[in-house]
Amino acid sequence: MKGMALTIVETFTVTGGVDTHADVHVAAALNHIGGLLGVESFSTTPAGYTRLLAWLRSFGAVGVVGVEGTGSYGAGLTRHLEAAGVRVVEVDRSNRQDRYRSGKSDPLDAESAARAALSGKANGSPRGRDGTVEAIRALMVAKRSARGERTRSINQARSLVVTGPDDIRARFEHRSTKALPAELAALRPRTGDVVVCNPAESGHSFRTIPDTVPVQSGQASG
Repeated sequence: MKGMALTIVETFTVTGGVDTHADVHVAAALNHIGGLLGVESFSTTPAGYTRLLAWLRSFGAVGVVGVEGTGSYGAGLTRHLEAAGVRVVEVDRSNRQDRYRSGKSDPLDAESAARAALSGKANGSPRGRDGTVEAIRALMVAKRSARGERTRSINQARSLVVTGPDDIRARFEHRSTKALPAELAALRPRTGDVVVCNPAESGHSFRTIPDTVPVQSGQASG
């Protein structure tokens, strides 16, 4: 009986790592024993995400990808990978002291992300930017921004009161934070009023401040 020839094809799972940025993501690929297969850069666009995944798959089946900043610069890539059925884990940013000593290197950061995913050191779930959690986050950001703008506007008004003419100080100096915007709003001209702009008149500066404070007050308390 003639001998049989067997062809052995070696297959292994690829682990990816991505150092994310605003315009360009840098990806690294490792084999199953940690050998570096390659490093490449890709644009932060849907087409770039597609090329990044195709590049990883060119080395073999992709087991897991470690992504830095899944809730920020890496959010779009994370959604793309998960939609394609690829497991994604959150990778912490490199230690700042280590990066300072060795110098910033995007390829090294991408490789470190891949090694963290391969070793299991990075195993956290991606910080999603979808659904109810993201909607609540967006509302909280808007609320904090409105509260900050309201505070800055009122502080600006109080500063003008302190440095203003005597009649302005006497009228507004002891007004509460709640009452001050309403009283300042009364300084604004009404329909039919004849307005004479005098740059030396501090009251003129006050008139623009209440335009935003009432709206911001409603947003900040909502």
